[in-house]
Amino acid sequence: MNSDYDVLVLGGSGVDTIVYVPELPLPYADSYMIRPGIEARAGQTGDFVALGTTALGLRTHHVDMIGDDAFGDLVRALHRDRGIGFTEVPQPGGTKRAVNLVGPDGRRLSLYDDSRSRESDRLPEDLVRKLAAASRHAHVSITPPCAHALPLLHEAGLTVSTDLHNWDGENPYHEPFAYGSDVVFVSATALPDPVATLRRVLERGRAEVAVATAGAEGSYLLTRDRRDPLHVPAVAPRGAVVDSNGAGDAYAAGFLFGRLTGEPPERCALYGAVAGAFACTVPATGSDAIGREALLAEVAALS
Repeated sequence: MNSDYDVLVLGGSGVDTIVYVPELPLPYADSYMIRPGIEARAGQTGDFVALGTTALGLRTHHVDMIGDDAFGDLVRALHRDRGIGFTEVPQPGGTKRAVNLVGPDGRRLSLYDDSRSRESDRLPEDLVRKLAAASRHAHVSITPPCAHALPLLHEAGLTVSTDLHNWDGENPYHEPFAYGSDVVFVSATALPDPVATLRRVLERGRAEVAVATAGAEGSYLLTRDRRDPLHVPAVAPRGAVVDSNGAGDAYAAGFLFGRLTGEPPERCALYGAVAGAFACTVPATGSDAIGREALLAEVAALS
C-alpha cells in the first residue's frame, strides 16, 4: 500500500527550560549562579522522535495539541526549520512545558508542568483517521489525547509503537499504551524486574516486540518468538557525554528505522543503541539527531 508518511507521531510536543546545575541532586541553597545560563527550547518526547525519524530519512508527520503562545511558536519553528510536517490542534491550557535540571555528567531531572493538559483534551477523530490513512506506522506519546486515538489507529490497520518512559509496571494510566501497541519501549529505571514486565506486556497486549532500555547497561529485548531476553550492550558515544535528555527518544527512532526498513529486532536494537549514544553528545539546549549515513556507517563498524 502506498502512503504519504512512514511514521505518524502523535503527541509529545512541548518546550523545556534547561537549567545547568553544579550537581544532582542539588543541595538546598538560597541561590545559585548558573552558567552557561537558562534557556528555553522546543523539544519533548514526540518532537525528538519526529526529529530522529526525519533525520534517518523516514517520511514523518507529527500531530499534537499546542497553545497559541510564544512557547507554541518555538514548537512550530522547530518543525518548520527541520522540515518535519506538523499538524497542530489548539491546546486551551497552553503549550506543554517542563524544566530540566542538567548536571555536569549529563544526567537530568525533569519537572513537568502537569497543569497544561486536561483529561478532556482530544485529537479530532476525523483528523486522526485522515493522517492514519496516509501512514505506514504510528508512534504514540503517553499524553491524554493519544490514548483516545489508539482505537482509530488500530481501525486504520497501522502498526503502533509507544514509549512508556519511567513506568513502574503497575500504574494503570500506562496500560492502554502498553497493551495497545505492537512495539513497546520502556525505561528500566522504575521497574523492579524489567524482564517480568516485558513478558507481561507481551502476554496481555498486542505487542510483537518489547524493549527495556537501561542507559549505560544497554537494553533488553523480548519478542513473541523469543521470550528469553536478548541483551544488547550500550554503544560508546563518539563524543563527550553532555546530556542524556532525548536519548530514549533517539533509541526509539533508530529502532523504528530498522523495523520499517525490514531489519530483525536485534539489528533494530543496535540501530537504537547507536542513535541513543549520539543523542548523549548533544547539549541539552540543542536539538540534533544522527543521520542515516552516519548511523549505517557506525553499525557497519560495530558488526
